[in-house]
Amino acid sequence: MAQQLVYGLHAVQALLKSAPQQVQELLLLRGRKDQKLQKIIRQAEQNEIVIRYVDRRALDEKVGDDGNHQGAVAICAGETKVYDEQFLKSLLQQLEEKGVAPFLLILDGVTDPHNLGACLRSAEAAGVHAVIAPKDNAAGLTPVARKVACGAAEVLPFVPVTNLARTMQMLQQAGIWIFGTAGEAEQDVYQSKLTGPIAIVMGAEGPGMRRLTRENCDHLIKIPMAGEVSSLNVSVATGVCLFEAVRQRG
Repeated sequence: MAQQLVYGLHAVQALLKSAPQQVQELLLLRGRKDQKLQKIIRQAEQNEIVIRYVDRRALDEKVGDDGNHQGAVAICAGETKVYDEQFLKSLLQQLEEKGVAPFLLILDGVTDPHNLGACLRSAEAAGVHAVIAPKDNAAGLTPVARKVACGAAEVLPFVPVTNLARTMQMLQQAGIWIFGTAGEAEQDVYQSKLTGPIAIVMGAEGPGMRRLTRENCDHLIKIPMAGEVSSLNVSVATGVCLFEAVRQRG
């Protein structure tokens, strides 16, 4: 069975809280005794998870060049929980039964795992119910994305879909209004009504939304830019749009 790594203090702690049964073994930095690591140790012991103390070199080799493990690496059995379109339909039904307006984030082809992780972190903080992205030509939940997400990837459903345009149409049929972000949009995010059941679409780094994605949006919105820089990093732009929606919905 394939193994998956989750590393970084926040990510490991969130995993132990939300899905401890996935953790086969916990690798911790030998000699580190600060409060954050002690909390992880207590969580692991409560769930009877094997803890192995190793030196920094062993942890560095485990995560590779891209990883900042902060002294904690969880070895998980196989993939963590996979969400699909069927889950998305079930989620929408549950929200409807509770009388809660869906609040979704759609990432159209974000390829940098650092940006994906940052988007997930902002989305979880904003109270987004799920993040949707295409399966192909987009970043997945790699260890790097999970690390940057600081635990958000372990608690926020990330839904990779085969056909993003078809999923957007399904959301519209469920009564969700879709707002796509585009620099040439006439209406800015602060003029838009972002209450009720909505999904906000953020385009890929550089090219933005694909044509078919754009055509399936109900509205196009933009972030007003006062300086010389023509655009923001996608994770920064995501935070701006999501928290304007939070302000309106609050």
